[in-house]
Amino acid sequence: MAGQAEARSLAALGLNARGGREARITGLSVDSRTVREGHLFAALPGSKVHGGEFIQYALRMGAAAVLTDPEGARIAERELGESGAALVVVEDPRLALAYAAALWFGAQPESMVAVTGTNGKTSVATFCRQIWNLLGEEAVNLGTTGIEGSFTAPLAHTTPEPITLHRALAQCAAAGVTHAAMEASSHGLDQRRLDGVRLTAAGFTNFTQDHLDYHESFAAYFEAKMGLFTRVLPEDGVAVVNIDDPKGGEVCAIAEGRGQRVLRVGRGEGADLRLTGQRFDATGQDLLFQFEGRAHAARLNLIGGFQAENVLLACGLVIACGAEAARVFETLGDLATVRGRMQLAATRENGAAVFVDYAHTPDAVATALQAMRPHVMGRLVVIVGAGGDRDRGKRPLMGQAAAKHADVVFVTDDNPRSEDPASIRAAVMAGCPEANEVGDRAEAILRAVDVLQPGDALLIAGKGHETGQIIGDDVLPFDDAEQASVAVAALEGRL
Repeated sequence: MAGQAEARSLAALGLNARGGREARITGLSVDSRTVREGHLFAALPGSKVHGGEFIQYALRMGAAAVLTDPEGARIAERELGESGAALVVVEDPRLALAYAAALWFGAQPESMVAVTGTNGKTSVATFCRQIWNLLGEEAVNLGTTGIEGSFTAPLAHTTPEPITLHRALAQCAAAGVTHAAMEASSHGLDQRRLDGVRLTAAGFTNFTQDHLDYHESFAAYFEAKMGLFTRVLPEDGVAVVNIDDPKGGEVCAIAEGRGQRVLRVGRGEGADLRLTGQRFDATGQDLLFQFEGRAHAARLNLIGGFQAENVLLACGLVIACGAEAARVFETLGDLATVRGRMQLAATRENGAAVFVDYAHTPDAVATALQAMRPHVMGRLVVIVGAGGDRDRGKRPLMGQAAAKHADVVFVTDDNPRSEDPASIRAAVMAGCPEANEVGDRAEAILRAVDVLQPGDALLIAGKGHETGQIIGDDVLPFDDAEQASVAVAALEGRL
C-alpha cells in the first residue's frame, strides 16, 4: 500500500525540521505505544495532557522525528537533544499531521464528499453511498457506523484521526472504491482531521444545540463546522446547502465568498433542488420536487418528513460529483433505512410499530417526533434519556421536546458513563415532570411496548445503531432494536 513500501524524507511529507535536519521516516504514529523504528511521532496538544509528555517514550521506541508545537518542544527539550531525532515545530501540528498523512498514504477514492451539521450526517452520507451503488459505482460511506458499502471496516470515531482516516481511504482505493461520502463532525473539523482529504463537494444539513461540553460557545461550534467550507473544501468545490435551516444563508455566503459553487436544497423558492410536495402513509412517503426547471416525483420507503431533506441533500452531493440528475432520481425508490435512523425495529400483533432513532439532541428528538406524527393514526410514545459526561444544558430541553411532541413519555438511562444515572434522569425529567421514569433501559422499552395500542407508534430515541451501553468504564452489550424485538416477543408469548 502507498506509504508503507519505503521510507520517506520529512520534506516528502511537507515537513521541515529545525536546523534543516533530515530523517528517513518509516511510519506515522500519534500514540507512543505504536511507535516503531523510524516513525514520525506527532505529539499533539490534548484536553488533559500534552502529547509532549510522551515524546520520551516514543524516542525509546525508535522514533526518528517528532512533530509538535512550541509547548511540546519545551516539555521534551532535553530528551530530544540527547536522542538526535529530528524535531519539527509548527503552530498547528494537527494540520501538519493531516497533510503529512495524506502524502504518506497517497491514494484516495476519486470522488469524495463530506457532510456536516448537527443532525443528519450519517443519513446523508449513507444515502450518497446507496445512490452511487445503485448507479453501479463502487462506493462507501465513512462515519458513525464505520465504513460501509463496497469496503467495510469499523471506525472508533465519527471522523477518525488523520493517520487512521488516510490509511482507511487508501485501503478503500486499493479495494477499487471510486466514490466515498464522509461525515464531518465538529470535533473532527476543529482538530483538523479532515484536512488533506480531496473533496469534490461538501454538504450542510442544519445547526442546533449539541457538543457544548467541547465547544465553548454556539459561535465556536458553528465556526468549527464551517471549517469544512473555509478550509477543507477547495475553492473549485461545490457546497450543497440546506437553505431551510436558519444558518443556511450564512453557509451559502461563506461558500460563495471562497468562490465555491453553491447548490441550494430546500422548500423555499431560492432552492435549486426544491421540495414542493410531500404525502405520508404508514410505510413511507411520496415526493414532488423540482430541479433545473423540471418537475419530478419519487416514492421514498422511509419514515419521517426530514428524510426527504436528507435524501435531496444526498442527491445534490451526488449530482455535484458528476452524476446525471435523472438517473440519480430514478434510484430513490430503492433507498433503504439507515441503521438506527428511524429504523422499524418491531411490530406488535395489533399493528403498533416500534422505531429506533439516534436522536440525542433536543432538536433531533423534536424533529423525529414531528416527522413521525403524519405516519401515526394513534398515540405517539417516546423513550428519551441523556448521556453522562456530555452537554448538561440540553438535558431538560430533551424532556421538553419529548413532552411537547409525544403523547406518552418514558425517561430512562442512555449512556450514563461516570455520572450518577439518577441525577441525569432528574435533569431530563425537569423538562417533562409528567413523564414515566424507568431507570433500567430494557425495562423502559418493555413497559413502553406494553402500552402500545392499535394505531400507536413508539420511538426509542438516543442510541440508534449503538450496540453497547456505557456505564462507568464498562461497555455492556445493549441494542435498542434487539431489545424492542425481545420485548414484543415476550409480551406476545413468542419467547
